[in-house]
Amino acid sequence: MPITPTEKIWMDGELVDWDKAQIHVLTHTLHYGCGVFEGVRAYETAEGPAVFRLRDHIERLFDSAKIFMIDIPFTVEDLVEATRETVRVNGLPSCYIRPIVYLGYGEMGLNPLPSPVQVSIAVWPWGAYLGDDGVANGVRMKVSSWQRHSPNAMPPAAKGTGMYINSSMAKIEAIKSGYDEAILLSPQGYVSECTGENIFLVRDGVINTPPTAAGALEGITQDTVATIARDFGYEVVPTNILRSDLYTCDEAFLTGTAAEVVPIRSVDDREIGEPGPITRKIQETYAATVRGQVESYRGWLDYVNH
Repeated sequence: MPITPTEKIWMDGELVDWDKAQIHVLTHTLHYGCGVFEGVRAYETAEGPAVFRLRDHIERLFDSAKIFMIDIPFTVEDLVEATRETVRVNGLPSCYIRPIVYLGYGEMGLNPLPSPVQVSIAVWPWGAYLGDDGVANGVRMKVSSWQRHSPNAMPPAAKGTGMYINSSMAKIEAIKSGYDEAILLSPQGYVSECTGENIFLVRDGVINTPPTAAGALEGITQDTVATIARDFGYEVVPTNILRSDLYTCDEAFLTGTAAEVVPIRSVDDREIGEPGPITRKIQETYAATVRGQVESYRGWLDYVNH
């Protein structure tokens, strides 16, 4: 999906022109993939743009950095305000937000510790990650031949830049095979997550989602959806899910900041069918929540002009 340039990018405490937001070709993270990032969205609301669960995303960024032993030279509050400022300066009513912490120029080799730590925040307009048709009618999924990495090989709790090669390989396989998205299994054979989303399935009115022990990232959208579902009175149970459970469930959907809430229409050519009533109810409530239209959830919104 092409990137639409905006005016300014925040880099290490300064707003720089989009075309001047550059790094050296020998930047450490470019070579070894040691960096962490977040995906955040700001939405148009009646009170101007609002970033959804901003502090939660920035705190997760710091948790990822801690796992990688990267010392971010800013505080959580610094990056919360920097994000608000970047959205405000670019004048976008809604946008995708990409904070990234990376190791800069000056050291080379597999020891990342001496490298300078740099931080950037970019924003740009970005529509439905899996397409408007996917949001409306559901997506076709493929269980990937690529496994989600073992937690003792790569820490799945961290959103590390280089770790997403795992997701990219699964995504390529799915797209080349004619599907919209891939599902990865853990080394133990349980459903873990999609390439950039958490997954939920519904059976007999109970909603299940894989636990972090299956290698699933602790998703912020996942937590949002679980809260919404429980508030509606549904039982939400994190539990190990088998591949065959995906084939026989009543409904299934995926969640993520970029994707939002997207119904799953089929898995490995086993039809689940049209988006079901629970999926639709959660999808519609999530869409209203992020736009400030649900009073009880307004605390999740960070209004950039307030």
